[in-house]
Amino acid sequence: MQDRRLDEIIRDQKPLMLGPQATLAEACRAMHQRRVGAVLVVEEGDRLQGIFTGRDAVRCLAEGRDPQATRLHQVMTCRPETLAPRQRAIEALRLLDNGGFRHLPVCEDGQVRGIVSRYDFRAMEHARLDEETGFFERLR
Repeated sequence: MQDRRLDEIIRDQKPLMLGPQATLAEACRAMHQRRVGAVLVVEEGDRLQGIFTGRDAVRCLAEGRDPQATRLHQVMTCRPETLAPRQRAIEALRLLDNGGFRHLPVCEDGQVRGIVSRYDFRAMEHARLDEETGFFERLR
């Protein structure tokens, strides 16, 4: 089985990135237009500060936040887990599975290179994770 690296998956990617002062409304509008489930919140030089996802948007709506006044830095997940481009797809799947999240920024020296989600991986990569999980469950 080929063991892909993340840089192969994100090769031609242009992830959605906004600054921390962008509003909740701007983020949701951009996510809808681009048909993506997450915004990477970056400072100058594409340095990752946080991530804002569709789940965050639902939480903000439930909390009654004003989408025009709420800034991303107020509602984003700060310092999210990341992996480097040279790391393997299976490592990303393990991290997504163990962390219970759907999106994983790919960064090098703090700078955004891309983002992966569960849907970016091949069936054989998911099968390998299922196989590993089953093995560890049997060890218990």
